[in-house]
Amino acid sequence: MHILAFSGSNRKDSFNQRLVAVAARGAQEAGVDTTIINLGDFSLPIYCQDLQNESGLPPEAQRLKNLFKEADGFLIASPEYNSAFSPLLKNAIDWVSRSEGKDDPAGAAFAGKSAVLMAASPGALGGLRGLVFLRMLLGNIGITVLPNQRAIPKAADAFLEDGNLRDEKVQASILNLGGTLAQHLQRLES
Repeated sequence: MHILAFSGSNRKDSFNQRLVAVAARGAQEAGVDTTIINLGDFSLPIYCQDLQNESGLPPEAQRLKNLFKEADGFLIASPEYNSAFSPLLKNAIDWVSRSEGKDDPAGAAFAGKSAVLMAASPGALGGLRGLVFLRMLLGNIGITVLPNQRAIPKAADAFLEDGNLRDEKVQASILNLGGTLAQHLQRLES
């Protein structure tokens, strides 16, 4: 059993990358192997079917797709860009969802998998509006999105230098998000 944890931000010192790292720790503490990645480490062009038709999936898209295929579940922290999720996250989903022939149907890397969502934002709503659209997109591509989610407002003041959250109750709730996904996957496996 394996969880892939990532954020939709490639900003240096991203609040959302810090947030997903805390949730990943919760999943690990619940006994599920978890890998944290940064989508910014994958050099992906903007999705274009012409590009895919001409040369197949770019190597970085294939590498990312393989990580998604190997995962049983996802911890996703999404920044909010104009009331939606980030273009980086959408582009990664677009590339990973692509079919590579009859033995690899579209969406195979997502189908039947589960996810937990979270967000952190400097704003008063903590990125909550973007999670609405992300939840809808993920459901449409076959991912079961668990109802548990958390948005962290005023994120510039929410984190300690070590990456943990300043408020102990909030820290516990984010650890619990990772634990909830881990327990859900464990129940599915048994």
